[in-house]
Amino acid sequence: MNIDALFCDGTGDYVIPPEPKKNEKILLRFRTAKDDVDQVFLLAGDQSYAMEKKETRGIFDYYEIEWQLGEKEFHYGFRICSGGEVNYFNRCGVSCNREDFYSFMITPGFATPDWAKGAVMYQIFVDRFYNGDRTNDVESGEYAYIGEHSVRVEDWTKYPAFMGVREFYGGDLKGVLEKIDYLQELGVEAVYFNPLFVSPSNHKYDIQDYDFIDPHYGVIVEDGGEVLPDGCLDNSQATKYQIRTTNRKNLEESNAFFAELVQEFHKRGIKVIIDGVFNHCGSFNKWLDRERIYERQEGYGKGAYVSADSDYRSFFRFFKEEWPYNHNYDGWWGHDTLPKLNYEGSEELQEYILKIAKKWVSPPYNVDGWRLDVAADLGYSNEFNHEFWKKFRTVVKEANPEALILAEHYGDPREWLQGDEWDTVMNYDAFMEPLTWFFTGMEKHSDERRQDLWGNADHFVNVMRHHMAAMQTPSLQVAMNELSNHDHSRFLTRTNHIVGRVQNLGYKAAKEGISPAVMRSAVVMQMTWVGAPTVYYGDEAGVCGFTDPDNRRTYPWGEEDQELLRFHKDMIRIHREEEVLRRGSIRMLLWDENVLAYSRFSKERQIVVIINNSKKLKEITVPVWMAELPMKGKMDRLLYTYEQGYTMEPDYVLIDQGEVVLNMGRHSAIVLRSREISEERQEKQGA
Repeated sequence: MNIDALFCDGTGDYVIPPEPKKNEKILLRFRTAKDDVDQVFLLAGDQSYAMEKKETRGIFDYYEIEWQLGEKEFHYGFRICSGGEVNYFNRCGVSCNREDFYSFMITPGFATPDWAKGAVMYQIFVDRFYNGDRTNDVESGEYAYIGEHSVRVEDWTKYPAFMGVREFYGGDLKGVLEKIDYLQELGVEAVYFNPLFVSPSNHKYDIQDYDFIDPHYGVIVEDGGEVLPDGCLDNSQATKYQIRTTNRKNLEESNAFFAELVQEFHKRGIKVIIDGVFNHCGSFNKWLDRERIYERQEGYGKGAYVSADSDYRSFFRFFKEEWPYNHNYDGWWGHDTLPKLNYEGSEELQEYILKIAKKWVSPPYNVDGWRLDVAADLGYSNEFNHEFWKKFRTVVKEANPEALILAEHYGDPREWLQGDEWDTVMNYDAFMEPLTWFFTGMEKHSDERRQDLWGNADHFVNVMRHHMAAMQTPSLQVAMNELSNHDHSRFLTRTNHIVGRVQNLGYKAAKEGISPAVMRSAVVMQMTWVGAPTVYYGDEAGVCGFTDPDNRRTYPWGEEDQELLRFHKDMIRIHREEEVLRRGSIRMLLWDENVLAYSRFSKERQIVVIINNSKKLKEITVPVWMAELPMKGKMDRLLYTYEQGYTMEPDYVLIDQGEVVLNMGRHSAIVLRSREISEERQEKQGA
């Protein structure tokens, strides 16, 4: 039996329709080599069902069976028999034994938004992107946070301070609007914003008011008050900050500006995703008001820190009855600046957050999705978390059926991706981590170097198969595939193999010995792998940095690495032009030390990607026939990146006996595309 010919997955070529409704009849298909097997059986529960050979195309046979779905998830696999030989096929490929843990799964009624499948996303950390309005900048001494005054940074090129949560460069939403042409030219299809709601930090993962966009990012129409005197840390005296963040005109105008910004993005065909931090809030939050920002403001109720009679007392868990000004509340991971929200103890809190969830995906804001911060950490029990996210999904999808629900999650996500909670995850386990180990031998924070994993293709393939099997195909197709983000070191910095952080290495070390060639190869994989390739602002421009906060350097307007920027534009264009890169199957074709070759393919189109991550020139023979390419013919070269640069000059490679043979340079990658039959004929006629 030719086991390399055996194939099936959850894409539209093998599950028809690929996202079926409840109680719908579907068609399941399976591929074998032509005239190579005696029988193919569908395995479902304890039963097996014979499939029928329905089509022969090229060197492959295709077996089919109709199946009536119910309302519950459907688990299945395949048994293939040839003479006395028996093999099984599951999400991880061919196996000698039936392994139900890796069985295929279909959840009737579960579909992810079409727009998000393979969408090119762009993550913006707003304070560091572009300053479009200097009148809304946080002032030095405007308030105190974690024992020191806020700081207004005047020099855009300054490196972030190690404890720099309270320093602000002035980036805002008007700055994003002014750079919207840039985002469109880059090829961005969706923007993901780090938190935008009122908050005292530059990262804004400590929400002060979920109902409003921070006027420091939006619009300040009414200003006044005073900054804090030197040495004063009492925010009840921070009158300028109080006016700016509690005045209704400032808040409503900021919301209105955000709605206009979303509308402008939509006019350009770009979706918008916002960050939801719901497991905790901030000590400045109006429900708690530990900083006494709201205590004397009209139109606000007493915070739970201020008064035992607060309407929001149940929103938090207090350990002692010590009012007024009760410091004895539960903090997320023990941080008193990040009060843990007490969902299990407050139905009112649950209802409030569900209203927030609905509000921002509804008119006039019409946001296209939520990214959920550490979503599995929401409540105090796993059971409650599942219950709440089911409610969250219902509310969001009723308001906007095409909204994406994307969760930050570490570890196996399968229990959360059953079709009734999250759509997908930030893809750490099945993308960022294995990719980083393979290309750089570095951990994603630059905290560890593993020589044994650097270029280890076996490890890469096995880990990817395992973690990808945890997600159904609709979730995989919209998974956020990042090389870098606000929590981890910049990928370009990881290419220098330096272990450590900025406080002990210094800022300049982040750029020492970097390899743009390795970065380009990683971008090739990012733009051709299954999922939504997501560029962290500045990665495309050559920004370096160790892990948080050094990874939050400003975008280098006017100082970009122009070649790397052009490369991103070209790879994004290739990704957007090839539908198969959004919805097609994926098949590993070859892997060896420092070498990976895989294909994204459908019945109509085949893309082959080959990567040489070594320091040596290599001759690589790739069996492209496994991706349903002809045994003889040509493939067009779309892009070739090598140590010194890259090229998009048209060229082709020959397919002979189902294989392509290529001489790959050091740290190189190539993207090949199948030819239409008519193109082949035209070339022959021209000759």
